[in-house]
Amino acid sequence: MIQIDALPAFSDNYLWLLQDTATRRCAVVDPGDAAPVLAWLEAHPDWTLTDILVTHHHGDHVGGVAQLKAACGARVLGPERENIPARDQALVDGDVVSVLGLEFQVFEVPGHTLGHIAYYHGDAERPLLFCGDTLFAAGCGRLFEGTPEQMHHSLSRLAALPPTTQVYCTHEYTLSNLRFAKAVEPANQATAERFDAVTRLRDQGGISLPSTIALELATNPFLRVTETSVKQMADEWAGRVNPTPAGVFAALRAWKDQF
Repeated sequence: MIQIDALPAFSDNYLWLLQDTATRRCAVVDPGDAAPVLAWLEAHPDWTLTDILVTHHHGDHVGGVAQLKAACGARVLGPERENIPARDQALVDGDVVSVLGLEFQVFEVPGHTLGHIAYYHGDAERPLLFCGDTLFAAGCGRLFEGTPEQMHHSLSRLAALPPTTQVYCTHEYTLSNLRFAKAVEPANQATAERFDAVTRLRDQGGISLPSTIALELATNPFLRVTETSVKQMADEWAGRVNPTPAGVFAALRAWKDQF
């Protein structure tokens, strides 16, 4: 049985800790800071960190990698197309890696960065997606390196995963993303209900993740660029007709960057 918990870091990052309760082995995703992981391991001395999964090269995702590898000897997995500290295994699209007995398929999802990858475990009962800063709850990452076309393609690929897929992104941006989603689709009842639910959850100190692909398809404007209501609002904001879904996405992303 794999248990997944969030280790908060910085102001709004989550380091996802996967735990195999049978073997007392664990793995961590995107440890931008080693301290929360080392503190957890100190509190659980019979556990061993065996794997570090990295989605992209930004400092808040890799800052703790080298220290954790030096302390624990864990295997470091990361994208081939990016400079990942202490990386042992360079991954490209279509690779399959085994972590704590789970098989993860590697997707290249450029946009936020050019070499960004995601890890997908396609179990029928509990599909899992660790998507870094590509897909957020009710949003998506900024385009620091890639093009709107690349990011739209990456998001479309993730959106095609099974609706029950649990989405583990790496930032607590959900409320601010939902405020934007409400501006894009003021008549979307699912978005309004999600905003209210997340507001209550955050007021109580809870976290808004994981999400699901089904929830994102219903409430995330960046996955809804073919909806007439979304296109109309994007066109209105841009002051022009965006003839393609990628064009609608580009207008939405530019709007969100200024929102």
